[in-house]
Amino acid sequence: MSGGVDSSVAAALLLEQGYEVIGITMQIWPQEDKTGACCSLSAVEDARRVARQLQIPYYVSNFQDLFAQEVIADFCSEYQRGRTPNPCIRCNEKIKFRALLKRALELDAEFLATGHYVRIKQKGDRFLLYRARDEHKDQSYVLAGLRQEQLRHLLFPLGELTKDETRALAEKYQLPVAHKAESQEICFVPNDDYRSFLKERISQKPGQIVDTAGQVLGEHSGIVNFTIGQRRNLGLGHTGQRYFVLEVDPQLNRVIVGKKEDLSSSSLLADNLNFIPLDELEAPMEVQAQIRYNAPRAPAVIIPQGRQVRVDFAIPQSAITPGQAVVFYQDQLVVGGGTIKKALDLSR
Repeated sequence: MSGGVDSSVAAALLLEQGYEVIGITMQIWPQEDKTGACCSLSAVEDARRVARQLQIPYYVSNFQDLFAQEVIADFCSEYQRGRTPNPCIRCNEKIKFRALLKRALELDAEFLATGHYVRIKQKGDRFLLYRARDEHKDQSYVLAGLRQEQLRHLLFPLGELTKDETRALAEKYQLPVAHKAESQEICFVPNDDYRSFLKERISQKPGQIVDTAGQVLGEHSGIVNFTIGQRRNLGLGHTGQRYFVLEVDPQLNRVIVGKKEDLSSSSLLADNLNFIPLDELEAPMEVQAQIRYNAPRAPAVIIPQGRQVRVDFAIPQSAITPGQAVVFYQDQLVVGGGTIKKALDLSR
């Protein structure tokens, strides 16, 4: 229970369906100034009020140390490597659906339920993951790393609902968070200012900004301030040209920029793979691939390359970003996904 309307309605629905429900909130970040964020003290109080309204037991479970190690340290390390991480995916993988699920099972719970908008269906002895009925709220992109041993113990009660229907149910159940606004920020980054957050935690040194021919166009204060596709705050206004970040090179401590068309790539290489309907990819497969959270799915073929896959797109994609997830679909079915290692055949 994050203190938001989605997880609160999920708990209420499960009660109505006859489950014995216990509420639990992860305490992951000892911070008070992010009012409304999923890890703030106010969020804990909201979750506690909902649990009281539903008359269910409620607990707060401390994962601060694990979160700092697995999510925050990784977040900083990835930026130092010139990559752009997705900490929500990392949290789902390492904290919510591993450590919290383990704790729930140790408490003799049969399932861990959350307010994510996604669907699980069982086919034979395999559990499959599908996009939510509400296309605008679908969260399957951040859950493509779920494995069979996790899926068999998970419930997503909101998968068949739209957000409007969820709000209506919150009013029906008279939940105190029925009209609470959603938080879209990274929960541990104050004011959503990740550059200031990183500046306090990792050393940064200035370096060069160069074009694709290696010509020096300017200087940067640290590579962590840049991500693939970035156009603003490059400090290159004096050139009279419109530049985009094409690559962040941690070895040479430089940022490579170019024209918008230089961002297009026809393929990418991904590792850290997970496949849901099958144990591993043994032959090329036609899919729709999504390269970031709000990106449209694009027709592609995924080709096994040992412990990696190559993703060949029917139409070149813009700003393929190392560190981000690429997720594979066949219609509504989530085939799986991985972490983008690099773009291939970058046009320059």
